[in-house]
Amino acid sequence: MEREYVYAAILGVVQGIAEFLPISSSGHLVIVEALLREFSSAPMPSWLKGMTMNVALHFGTLLSIAVVYCKDLLELRKNERLLMMIVLASVPVGVVGLMFKDQIEAMFDSTLAAGCCLLVTAAFLLMAKKWQSGTTDLDRLSVWAAWVIGIFQAIAILPGVSRAGSTVAAGLVCGLKRPDAARFSFFIAIPAIGGATLLELLKILEGKVAVDIAWQPMLLGAVISFVVGVVCLRWLIRLLVADRLHWFAIYCLIVGSLTILWQSGLLVR
Repeated sequence: MEREYVYAAILGVVQGIAEFLPISSSGHLVIVEALLREFSSAPMPSWLKGMTMNVALHFGTLLSIAVVYCKDLLELRKNERLLMMIVLASVPVGVVGLMFKDQIEAMFDSTLAAGCCLLVTAAFLLMAKKWQSGTTDLDRLSVWAAWVIGIFQAIAILPGVSRAGSTVAAGLVCGLKRPDAARFSFFIAIPAIGGATLLELLKILEGKVAVDIAWQPMLLGAVISFVVGVVCLRWLIRLLVADRLHWFAIYCLIVGSLTILWQSGLLVR
């Protein structure tokens, strides 16, 4: 039992760091889970692998957004136009998530796919560095820009494609100022992550997903991801204002390439 809590704590830290830094939390969870399975002497708990644990960890970081952007979210109620932009940008991820649910869940079983998608994240970050303009306030976000950012969020369903990295990069290329690109990215994360969490809870209530004693380490993982997420989200905002987001492209290239080599059998195990 103690081992399960250790695993949950590790995944909580990984989620809290990787959800907000542009290095893909889902991709890192897939890779870390594969490493734990390969190098652990004991059988891995059944809850470690799968969408339920993934959603629990994402729920922790969803609360991080609520804490860090609490004031902005309260003011958001008065901005009907921005609320409409958030709804519009949330449509693509909802459509893709519902239409390709089984295929997406299957990709969470592929460590190789996560490695390849990290290279996509690196490309997005470098694209943002080269083509960002940063002249538009969030209140002047256009319909087409919201739609483009929403499409990038839909792409980020894939494990290894950073949701934060892809949506912030899209916002910068569409002309948003750096702090506003971050704000909109995390505004649209709320319906995306919240919706996925709600669907998973409905499956549990309907008995489609078995729930056992693993809810306790899952809760620990969610709490840790929340605490670490608050720290990392504030750090990301500072890095973004300083125009340092592209630094993480190098990291994604290295980790993605090493993962591909490992899964291809070209690295000694």
